[in-house]
Amino acid sequence: MTSEVLARALNTNPVVVRRLMGGLREHGYVHSEKGHGGGWTLSCQLDQVTLRDIYEALDAPRLFAIGNRSEETECLVEEVVNHAMSSVLTDVKAQFLARFGQITLAALHADFHQKLAERFSGGLT
Repeated sequence: MTSEVLARALNTNPVVVRRLMGGLREHGYVHSEKGHGGGWTLSCQLDQVTLRDIYEALDAPRLFAIGNRSEETECLVEEVVNHAMSSVLTDVKAQFLARFGQITLAALHADFHQKLAERFSGGLT
């Protein structure tokens, strides 16, 4: 698929898609061809790649919108809150990454096709 087609499906700008896909290409998960009939194609074994692999290939984007505003603070209240939040966010991130490491692209592919079949067989509205 082209960046433009993917961008329409994701409701974003093709430049955003090209930037993301470039990171995936660097890790060998996709490749691209220019010109007529070109676009992005998967180039990996779906059962060998996990969501964690993809997350890491995209330079491990920030998971949480909340977090410590500053690591070094003179405010005792902020220090205590930062310590509590850091501990929780570290635990949640570890759980998140562990679970992402269990989900393969093959599992997502199978789930997609199952839901697609259900939708077109009248199982979903």
